Amino acid sequence: MHCIAIRHVAFEDLGVFGDVFREQGISFEYWDCDQPRDEQAWMKADLAIVLGGPIGVGDSERYPLVGQELALVQKRLEAHRPLLGICLGAQYMAHAMGARVYPGPRKEIGWGTVRLCQQGGLLAPIESAPVLHWHGDTFDLPEGATLLASSELTPHQAFSLESGQLALQFHVEADARKMEPWLVGHCCELAQAGIDPRQLRRDAQNLGEAAARAGREVCRLWLEESRRALAAQA
Repeated sequence: MHCIAIRHVAFEDLGVFGDVFREQGISFEYWDCDQPRDEQAWMKADLAIVLGGPIGVGDSERYPLVGQELALVQKRLEAHRPLLGICLGAQYMAHAMGARVYPGPRKEIGWGTVRLCQQGGLLAPIESAPVLHWHGDTFDLPEGATLLASSELTPHQAFSLESGQLALQFHVEADARKMEPWLVGHCCELAQAGIDPRQLRRDAQNLGEAAARAGREVCRLWLEESRRALAAQA
C-alpha cells in the first residue's frame, strides 16, 4: 500500500502515524506546498491524508493551492477512496460536502480530551486518552456524515463519511516528542492567543506517551477499514 500525505508546514507531519506505516510496510510520501498536485497520482494512491496548517478554506484567493487541494479532496470523496483529513484536512472535507467552515468562538489550543458520540469504532482508543487541539476554525456537520466526537468548545470534532473516509479536527497524529517545532513555528499565534508555551511543553511531556499509544491505535483501525474499502472496490 502507498499513501500520499499533503503537508503544509514541515513539523505538522504524520507523527506517530508514520510509526504505524513503517511497522506495516506501507510506503508514504509528502506533498509539500511547493510541489505540484498530480491528480492522477492522488487518485491512484491507496491512501490519502491531508494534514493541518495555518491557512484556511477561505484563503483560496491568496493561496491558490487551497483551491487545488479542495478539488483533490472532492474527487477523492466522490470516488469513494480512503481519505483522512486532520485539522485543515477535516475542514476541507466538510467544505467539499457542502458544510459551512467558519471561525470558532476562540482558538482551541492545548492537550485535552474529546467526548465520543458513539461506543467503539475508529476513535475508541482515544475515549480516555489525551489529544492535541490546535485550531481556530470549525465547521458544521456535513449532511450524511456521522458525528464521532465533540468537545465543549467545538461540537463537531470528528466525523466519518464512507468507509475509510475520516475527518478529525484534533491532532491524534501529533508526536509529543517533537513538540518544540510546533511551539516555535506557531510562536506568534500562541502569543496572540495568550497561551504560554511552557505549559504546552509540560503537558506534552506528561501526556505524550498516552497520546501516542492512542494515536497509533486509531491509525491501525483506520488502515483496517481502508483495506476493507479498497477490497470492496477491487
